[in-house]
Amino acid sequence: MSKPLLHLSSRRWELDALRGLMLVLMTLTHMPTMFSLPSGQPFGFVSAAEGFVFLSAYMAGRVYGKRARRDGVAAMQSAFHDRALKLYLCQLALLLLAFTVIAWLGVHNRQGGVTGLLEFFFIDPQAAVVGAALLLYNPPLLDILPLYIALMLLSPWLLRRGLRSGWQGVLTISALLWLAEQWGLGLALYEFAVSLTGLPIPYKDMGAFHWMAWQALWVVGLCLGAREKPLPRFPLWVVIPAAVYGAGMLLWRQTVGQDPMPGVPAIAMLLDKWTLGPLRVLNFASVFVLLVSFGPWLKQVLPRPLPLELLGRHSLSVFCAHLVIALFTLAFFGSTQVVRPWTTDVALLAGAFAGLFAVAMALEAQARSGWRLTLALRSGPQVR
Repeated sequence: MSKPLLHLSSRRWELDALRGLMLVLMTLTHMPTMFSLPSGQPFGFVSAAEGFVFLSAYMAGRVYGKRARRDGVAAMQSAFHDRALKLYLCQLALLLLAFTVIAWLGVHNRQGGVTGLLEFFFIDPQAAVVGAALLLYNPPLLDILPLYIALMLLSPWLLRRGLRSGWQGVLTISALLWLAEQWGLGLALYEFAVSLTGLPIPYKDMGAFHWMAWQALWVVGLCLGAREKPLPRFPLWVVIPAAVYGAGMLLWRQTVGQDPMPGVPAIAMLLDKWTLGPLRVLNFASVFVLLVSFGPWLKQVLPRPLPLELLGRHSLSVFCAHLVIALFTLAFFGSTQVVRPWTTDVALLAGAFAGLFAVAMALEAQARSGWRLTLALRSGPQVR
């Protein structure tokens, strides 16, 4: 069988579908409509961002782990760097759009959603541009790819250590960094850097995601993806508590809303998204246990979600497209604070998803055309 068709058939469609689902949830959350708030964390105190980062790490472990075993560590490292460069170029393109067209439209249309989003850029454009190019200034909506880039650059070392010496040491260091972030390691390092360099970028403008915490989610996903064995089957004494905890968190979220306990910040910190608070980590772990345990059964009883698979196969391009659409929506229609008819919000979402599927379908057609061309060249007459 030819390599292109082998590549297509070797994809795990359920992982593509899950990534597609994460993209749908992120689009619902990031589009400034009346559906944004209800769509955030719909399955408990865990969001699409955690799922997307973890799945990306798991896929990276599978793909680049095989590359390291087949072609060597140097080839694996080169592949990681190529991917990180692609992500960086995507981030630069998004920043260029945000600092030019979106910023101008926001001012021209007097849209506070845009001027608030790019507040530091309007205060100090030069520092913002330089800081953004160095992945230090990361405005809202544009702060996910910098995290992804940093983790991709770190991954060759992590994967090399894990494959050669085992993952125990890597996981231990990762867990300690996550724990230290719960006590303010990132802020302490920022203040130290400011004292040395006079860094003008405020801490809040360096991105909502606390990298010291989110690296732990990536490291665990990378470790599981790099395993040559399938994911472990969890015993009932793990599955039952996970189901109880997950159901409790789901009920809690749907009952009280996004703030788990209004007026009690200590509880909010335990479930904080940006630092991956401990109760939030347990919520994510419970969902993971349930998915691994019941995933094979769901694959048998549910129809294949082909539209989600399509989005997931082209996740990077679709992710970037959803950010572009969300930015233009902010610039023309305003934030979620603007009161609009529900029909307008439905139309905005319908247009957004139409755009995402148009991007995915165009890329799918291009890929299949390339595969057909490769097949034709390989099956044609050999010229000597």
